[in-house]
Amino acid sequence: MTALIKFILTLLIGTYAAAAVAQSFNATVHDARTNEPIPFATVKLSKNTGTITNEEGIFTIGERKLASLKDSVYISSMGYEEIAILPKKVGDTIIKLKIKTNELDNVFLTNNPLEAEDVIARVKENIATNYPNTLTEKKIFFRQSASNTMDKMDVEVEKTTIPEFNQAFMDSLVGAVEKKSDYYSESVGTLAGNYNKQKLVIDKAAKLYDKSKRDVGVESFGKRLEEIVEKNVKADSYFKIKSGIIGTTIEVDDSTKMGSSNGGLKIEVDTEQDENDKEQAITASIKSDLSDLFEAMFYKEDTKLDFLTKSNRYRFTKKEFTSIGDAIVYVIDFEPKGRKDFKGTLYINTEDYAVMRLEYENVRKLSSFGMFGISYKKYLYRGKSIYAKDENGGYSLRYMELEDGEKVGIDRPLKIIEKNKNVAGRRKQNEVAMEIEFATTSYSKKELVVFNSVVIDEPTYKNVTESEEIEATYLPNYDPNFWQGYTIMEPNAAIQSFKSESK
Repeated sequence: MTALIKFILTLLIGTYAAAAVAQSFNATVHDARTNEPIPFATVKLSKNTGTITNEEGIFTIGERKLASLKDSVYISSMGYEEIAILPKKVGDTIIKLKIKTNELDNVFLTNNPLEAEDVIARVKENIATNYPNTLTEKKIFFRQSASNTMDKMDVEVEKTTIPEFNQAFMDSLVGAVEKKSDYYSESVGTLAGNYNKQKLVIDKAAKLYDKSKRDVGVESFGKRLEEIVEKNVKADSYFKIKSGIIGTTIEVDDSTKMGSSNGGLKIEVDTEQDENDKEQAITASIKSDLSDLFEAMFYKEDTKLDFLTKSNRYRFTKKEFTSIGDAIVYVIDFEPKGRKDFKGTLYINTEDYAVMRLEYENVRKLSSFGMFGISYKKYLYRGKSIYAKDENGGYSLRYMELEDGEKVGIDRPLKIIEKNKNVAGRRKQNEVAMEIEFATTSYSKKELVVFNSVVIDEPTYKNVTESEEIEATYLPNYDPNFWQGYTIMEPNAAIQSFKSESK
């Protein structure tokens, strides 16, 4: 074999090997008996590193992490036997877990005298030990899914002196308003700090939404109405907008020349930030979203979940035992005795009384308001958390999910009155009086995956510099190649099928 041929073969083999290593590994975890996907299964890559399956049982290991693997990957889920795989050698990407037969149930039932309340008392006693408030550096993936829906939108014209502002026009305007929009954002980076302070360094981020549907319902209606008013404004005119006793003024900007078809409107209301400003504010925005998540950490003093801080107002029921990895855990349900907010299930380690998994949801409205024809209620606050023991003996967050839902209603009169500065006598030129009734629902889901967590000291934390200028890449459609090379939580079917109607 000539030296040239050897060189070519070596080059080809090397290129092929590099390409093979550079590919990500994707798999789905299923129940071996039912063949159903297993959501939120733990995928342990090393002692302090791992990921988690999404709600459809899918997980991905990015090319860089895949290339650095030195041992098997361990996959486990609550109630199942743990298995080990070598991702580089696995051909079938359907991974099946067998249900673990828990032979300790009878032993615990007969020899463990603790009642549910006793277990909860020990959970509270061990919080400081199990969840130390130390400085850490976490490699994270964060996803937010949001939707806004206009449930009802009625506009009745009661009086009009402007022919264009009749009922037929209002009906067509209402019909043209967008009734639903979806929005997704994803980011990977490093979160440094503890419960009290955090610094966020974003490595990469994306936004996925339809630009033609950014404004839904009231905002969209208001913008379209504003456009019509602007086109019909006369020189030296201004508008009074009143809703009951509440009013504002839309004035003509004298510095703007006015033609017959449009005018310069100076509107004394909130205006949207420039798109570039929003891009640059992504770090602050994500930190705010993460703060919402951290309010649902059950062991914090200021947590929204008060089933431990006010445990005397909740009823706890010990149901059974199951396993999470090598740990045997109590399964304890909780529900309010009276007018408290939450019900759920706790999975508590029988050895150290650490909550390893929590699932909860509200049983009544968390807040509501109704006055002057405006109503508001928070109808949904539901989530789950998963914790795992780290190398220091404490427990750290591995996955957190929070679903949040709100409803807003408006049922008020609305008047638009045109006045003119240079008209002698009575300045009112035109008036449109309407009765408006809007009802909207907003929903959001925040998901945080912690891939790696290590303890750091104060000087290391101080040296972390936040990425304040990072911009998120806008994606009109889902792009499976965007996160190539990164280990993330796989998107669900809704995200994968998302396509913008606008071009």
